[in-house]
Amino acid sequence: MEFLEENVDPLDLSAMQLARRMRTGRVDPVAHTERVLERARSRGAAVGAFTHIAEEFSLRQAHAAAAQLKEGRGGPLTGVPFPIKDLDDVAGLPTEYGSRAMRGNIATTTGGVAQSILDAGTVTIGKTTTPEFGFVGYTEPDGLTPARTPWDLARSAGGSSGGAAAAVAAGVVPIAHGNDGGGSVRIPAAHCGVLGIKPSHGLVSPGPGSSFFSDSGLATAGVLARTARDLAAGLDIIARRRPGDWSPYPGAGDYLATLDAEFGCGPQSRSRALALADLRVGVLTEPLNVDTEIHPACLEAVARAAEDFRAMGARVEQIARPFGPEAWQSFMPIWQAGAAAIPLPPEREELLTPMSRWLRARGREATAPQLMAGLQGMYAIARRMGEAFADYDVIVSPALGTPPADPAWVCCPDDPAEDFRRQCIVSPWTSSWNMFGPAAVAIPIHRAEVDGTELPFGVHVGATRFGEEQLLLSIVAALETLDPWPLIRQPRQ
Repeated sequence: MEFLEENVDPLDLSAMQLARRMRTGRVDPVAHTERVLERARSRGAAVGAFTHIAEEFSLRQAHAAAAQLKEGRGGPLTGVPFPIKDLDDVAGLPTEYGSRAMRGNIATTTGGVAQSILDAGTVTIGKTTTPEFGFVGYTEPDGLTPARTPWDLARSAGGSSGGAAAAVAAGVVPIAHGNDGGGSVRIPAAHCGVLGIKPSHGLVSPGPGSSFFSDSGLATAGVLARTARDLAAGLDIIARRRPGDWSPYPGAGDYLATLDAEFGCGPQSRSRALALADLRVGVLTEPLNVDTEIHPACLEAVARAAEDFRAMGARVEQIARPFGPEAWQSFMPIWQAGAAAIPLPPEREELLTPMSRWLRARGREATAPQLMAGLQGMYAIARRMGEAFADYDVIVSPALGTPPADPAWVCCPDDPAEDFRRQCIVSPWTSSWNMFGPAAVAIPIHRAEVDGTELPFGVHVGATRFGEEQLLLSIVAALETLDPWPLIRQPRQ
């Protein structure tokens, strides 16, 4: 697990390491927040991490956290920077959804997940950058600084939680909120070389508000971080049920405590990587949503992970895909209908990006029978995945089908349909786990040189049953000790 290096700058610590120093009085939350805000304005600006930096708001939070800690109160992440993606409302702060059509919008209420994060005593720092309404797998908000991976500032940070992933990877913050309706946590995590978890559908209540995507089973809030313990602590904060949830899943809870009990802390935990010896691992390298060649380094990442699993004693088998692009297309009318359902005054429609206008137009054209057929197709895919994967505990695939994307290639404003196809080429697996429902995590297991630049290449580990968040966290903990990855990458031109 984690070993606390006493000579490490607090800005470079994990969330749990930082929280420990704050609880013991070695780091002052207010002074630390001032330093994080400075790094957000410098290193964060270089990677386009924030659409809004909330200095006054964050300093008030930091003072409140300091008072709590002085009185011996507070939770595991009190005082720790934990920014919120700019798709979720925080009362008094801008929520602009990455859209010119929403510039100047100030939230009057706080969303359910954001409130859970605030209630944990964390410090917001700011709202992280997202593409328009979170609809694409890159983060190029119209009129705002795009999010870039710190490994290569010419490449995208992925999306739609691109700002969150860039902030974590660049060492601005140790943990960040995201949400995921088709891979929007895991795709940017893979682009930026960090961890990103999508929980099981129903584990994280969106309430008291909700959306078509959350209630249909596609979207959920998630967490981006650099270590297993930080992922677990973040999941403990956001995982909860609320009255009236349409599809609640109780989950296990106490993810951090369970992880610590299972693995312990410190360098001696390397031997505990053998705790997953009975794991049944299916390796899936065929793309699900598009027929395309997979980049060799993406396949190398899977091969590396497979060897790590074998070193733990796990049973690892190559498997065939249970469906292909034609069946996957059931996802499209649901995605398009969700775009069409966004309430927006007609006079602001022309301010939207071509992709958003295309999605909304297609969504408005869909008939009720077509939408029902899409939902039925999505549920059929979930059943096919459940049956095909029943003999395995997890399925391992490349996190991406390509290296971190070149925005000039993946973004096609003059041809939204081609733009969407290229997004599928970049991410052939993530969205299927949104339709399936169980948890999935992106793990930055591998690095390789592309065009003279070292880039991250992760794997996507998807659970085959609901409620297996603890299993995925244990896998992350085992891999980070057996085959550790770089934790922070300073922005590189």
